[in-house]
Amino acid sequence: MKIDLHVHSKDGSDGKMTLEEIFAEAGTRNIGVISITDHDSIHCQGFAKRLADKYGIAYIYGVELNVTLTHPGYNNSRPISLDFLGYQYDIHYQPLVDKLAEIREYRQARAEKILKNINRELTKEGLKEFTHEDLEEIQGTVDGSFGRPHIANYMVKKGIVTSRQEAFDRYLVKCNVPKMPLSLSEASELVHGAGGKLILAHPNDPNGTSLVAFTHNIDEQQKIIKETMLPYIDGVECWHSRHDKDTTESYLAFANELGLLVTGGSDCHQQPILMGTLDIPDYVARQFI
Repeated sequence: MKIDLHVHSKDGSDGKMTLEEIFAEAGTRNIGVISITDHDSIHCQGFAKRLADKYGIAYIYGVELNVTLTHPGYNNSRPISLDFLGYQYDIHYQPLVDKLAEIREYRQARAEKILKNINRELTKEGLKEFTHEDLEEIQGTVDGSFGRPHIANYMVKKGIVTSRQEAFDRYLVKCNVPKMPLSLSEASELVHGAGGKLILAHPNDPNGTSLVAFTHNIDEQQKIIKETMLPYIDGVECWHSRHDKDTTESYLAFANELGLLVTGGSDCHQQPILMGTLDIPDYVARQFI
């Protein structure tokens, strides 16, 4: 049975395919268990469950929450971002619904502030500033959560930069505005209050929001988890498209030692389509269904 518990959609966040396209593809790929884990977004979960039923795929409610964490022994005590996956929660749990709505509203205000900062840089370069009409046009490209990648794409479209990476290098890093901070304790309270499970996502992802921001040493990463996370989490994502074999085996042993759940998923944003490509054993799904 193919399992993928980490997939993003265009409807909910930053995937490239709609939910209908994802489930049609999942059916073609014979995926037996799936979870849509959009960033800070659960409003599409009911629709995802109905589509899963239509295609005969077992479905686990999912979400990916971005959390701010500090550790006095690393990164000069400066905060880093980490991702945590919530599973099997009540999608109608009001505190969770309200918090995610608050995050979405903040994200909108944050985007406006980032554009204001970018305008400052454009003025210095003698370039035309973004207007309210530009903001509305960017918003028109957003199907899920409004974020910096949408601004980067628009800058490419307008010819200000030649690539998304150049947009980040020249403007978006310098002009950034911090995300709304969500603590691990608050994320835990929300997910557990909704009857769900909270899982540390891709702990050793070299290219994403992970413990690599503190240290590349896996033993040290696991020490950090023991010191800061165990009261709040239920498990660890061991299989991930950017985890190598050694990482997966190390985190499996770590989770087994501590009695934690283990999960896995491609983190597919459909660029390319990675759904169902990881060899995740059936017992992972049996922890939930």
